[in-house]
This record gives sequence, C-alpha cells and structure tokens, in this order.
Amino acid sequence: MTRVVISGTGLYRPPHVISNAELVEAYNRYAELQNERHADAIAAGERQPMTPSSVEFIEKASGIKQRYVLVKDGVLDPARMVPRFEPRPDEQLSLMAEIAADAARQALAAAGKTGADVDMLLCAASNMQRAYPAMAIEIQNAIGAGGYGFDMNVACSSATFALEQAVNAVKSGSARCVLVVNPEITSAHIEWRDRDCHFIFGDVCTALVVEAADTATSADCWEVLGTKLATKFSNAIRNNFGFMNSAEDSDPDARDKKFRQEGRKVFKEVVPMAAAHIAAHLAALGHEPTAVRRFWLHQANVGMNQLVLKKLVDHEVGDDIAPLILDEYANTASAGSIIAFHEHRADLAAGQLGVICSFGAGYSIGSVVVRKR
Repeated sequence: MTRVVISGTGLYRPPHVISNAELVEAYNRYAELQNERHADAIAAGERQPMTPSSVEFIEKASGIKQRYVLVKDGVLDPARMVPRFEPRPDEQLSLMAEIAADAARQALAAAGKTGADVDMLLCAASNMQRAYPAMAIEIQNAIGAGGYGFDMNVACSSATFALEQAVNAVKSGSARCVLVVNPEITSAHIEWRDRDCHFIFGDVCTALVVEAADTATSADCWEVLGTKLATKFSNAIRNNFGFMNSAEDSDPDARDKKFRQEGRKVFKEVVPMAAAHIAAHLAALGHEPTAVRRFWLHQANVGMNQLVLKKLVDHEVGDDIAPLILDEYANTASAGSIIAFHEHRADLAAGQLGVICSFGAGYSIGSVVVRKR
C-alpha cells in the first residue's frame, strides 16, 4: 500500500486587520442609524431596536480578538457594511485565484516542488467566486500545474474532505502530487450588519501538498494514517445565495443570502458529534485520544473546542495540546484547522501523532490522523 504524506503547507495572510474595537464602532454606528431611521416603528412596537455590540460580548461569545481581511474599505463604513472589491476583467487573474496561487507557491516551496510537479489540484472552500470555469483550473494555470483540477464545497469541512480525496488519489495512482488550496474570502458572505455574527469570520488562504512518501524530499513530512468523513443534514447553518436567486425573483440582499446560523443549537449538536467522530476514528486506527500529541481543530469557537477535547480526554487541555489561532484570525471557515497545523507543528518529534479535524455546516465533520516522520 502506498504511504501518503503531507509534505508542505502554505498560508496567505491578508494585509489588513480589523480589531474588535474597530468592528464594534462601525456596527454600533450602523445600529444607531437604523434605529433613527425606524424610530416611529420602534416607538409603535412594530419593530425591535437594534442592540449594540461590544468588545466584551465578542470575546466572551467566541474568543476572537481580531481578523484579517483583504480590504477594510466598506466593511467599516456604517452606510455600506460590506467590503468594496474592484471588479476585474476576465483576462486578469481573479482575486480568489490570486490568493490561492500565493499560498500554493509557499506550500510547493516547502515541499521542494514546483507547479510542474502537480498533477491534481483541488480548490476546496466554503464559497467560490464564480460558477465556472472552475477556480481550481484557473489556479492550476496560474502556477503552471498539469493534470486536472476541480472545485469542491463542504463548507467549513472543505479542506479535510479535500484531503481525503487527495490521499485516495495518490494511493490509487491516479495522481502523484496533489495540491489542496482553501481560499476563504469570508468577508464577502458574512452579514456584517447582524450583531450575532458580524464578528465571526476572517479572510485567508491555506494550501497543502499531498504526495507518496517515496517521492517526498521535504524534511518535514507527515504520514497520513487515515481519514474519516461524515455528514448529517442540518439547517442550523445556512446560506441561500445561488444561481437560482434571480429566477426566483427574490431580493439578492435578503438576510438569507448570507451566512446565518443558530449558534446555540450548533454548539449543542456539533460538540458531541465531533468528539465521537474523532474517538471512533482513532479507535479504528488502534489509538486512544490520550495518545495524540496535538489536535489541530476547526477554529470557530474557543468554548466549542475546549468541550470537544474535554469529552475526548476527560479533562481540560491547554494550547500546547490544542493550539488556538482563532483569536488572531477569527473563523476562517475551512482554513482554520489547516492554519493551526501550519503554525503549530514544528515542535513535534518523529513518531508523534496529530489530528486535523474540521466541523461545520451540513453538518459535516472531517478528520485526518497524521504521524510525524
């Protein structure tokens, strides 16, 4: 059986930071303007006033302290509350492909590879910039890769689901070197005008190189011992934006056309599912959760991660076992667990185990068990 490794990772970090204080200032001014505009309806009891946000509320609810974004212009404008991206002509590299190519080149360099070595490319993210041509094919062209590429979306589990496809392709021999990229431009599908979620997301792009162990030349390789995926339908996290909206004569700016969730329900339902999923995966491979040196978990909520780990190992663990990048990057959808892996793996010794796990809309859960070579 072909042994498969992750031999390189890359991370594109956007140039702009929005602090919680900046975000709260813009949101609260927007709320004031809306309350002034609808003052009569509010006074008549026909409409509820908008509640202000606060730095304390955000950090207590999530653990997030800031987020990186591609552009700040527009997001902090109370009259707009959405990023302002410049349209690009078809002949120009798209924004999503641009940040993906950046992360991809970093991952390839770390693996000692070039674009010419890649014969399969997966663009896996929570949203694609367009319907077609596939973003993966544009990225493939931008980095000079061969073979084939395609897009896939399983929301916040997109990266781990793509990793299984990459691993299986190498094992079967249908690909030699697979590049997985996760460009997450979340600032375009978050609702910045909703107090319950205006602070959640940040922009980023991650990339991973997956190949056979006998072709890897990197000194930093992680053997993939197994992958496990699961889905169970839920409406608790949803976004109804899509190509059929115009045919439905629906409002393209309606609340359901951006990210929305029932946060408490998600927390209550996903935590036991994620813990049981990881435990079952490890057991199938002959390992106990306590044997895992590091967990690189989905970065959506610090309380959620702490409870998942407590269910797994029966006690609270610190950042050394389950590193947190959420405070700096916010929720970056499918990229969160990969950022944690990218930034917090150098101190592990050969033979030590780690688990990359994501969970999100669907519900979807993906886990990848790795061992440092």
